[in-house]
Amino acid sequence: MLEASLQKNDKKAKGWIGIVSVIIFTAIALLSSFKLDVNPGFNVHIFATINAFVNSTIAVLLVAALIAVKNQKYILHKKIMLAALVLSIVFLVSYITHHLLAGESKFGDANHDGIVSDAEKLQVGNMRLVYFFILGTHIILAAIILPFILFTAYRGLTGEYVLHKKIARITWPLWFYVAVTGPVVYWMISPYYR
Repeated sequence: MLEASLQKNDKKAKGWIGIVSVIIFTAIALLSSFKLDVNPGFNVHIFATINAFVNSTIAVLLVAALIAVKNQKYILHKKIMLAALVLSIVFLVSYITHHLLAGESKFGDANHDGIVSDAEKLQVGNMRLVYFFILGTHIILAAIILPFILFTAYRGLTGEYVLHKKIARITWPLWFYVAVTGPVVYWMISPYYR
């Protein structure tokens, strides 16, 4: 096993993880209320494409990290997981930027008028239900997963490998699901970007 990279301080860690989680959750929850009225001079949906790419990369990294730890390549596992954490920060910045610049798009809004008419709903049919199921589970798990990710990383970085492994069994599949469904949501909603 590896040496600890952080000194254990559960009280401080819980406080910081709680603060960071609440701030990020609140910022994302408020995004639907705000749209900056600026024209940056380029297609702002490039950020959504970046988000899908970053999420896909995170999913690949999560699989690679799992394989590394199963093969007892702990240093490689740590490096891969730290890369996934850094990419998650990149994703968050890009995600917030996209929503502030692009606003909200509606699934099925083929004429891009901001309203999904009955005719448009009929045109997409049951795919609308599939989209909202994937989107709903993605949003709920994305909201829940952050403190799990941070606690899992904290337990690993403090050398508490029994606790790290225990919480990682919950964190990994949830994080992987969020990382995979993010690009799926992008692929489904991108035809309706304005």
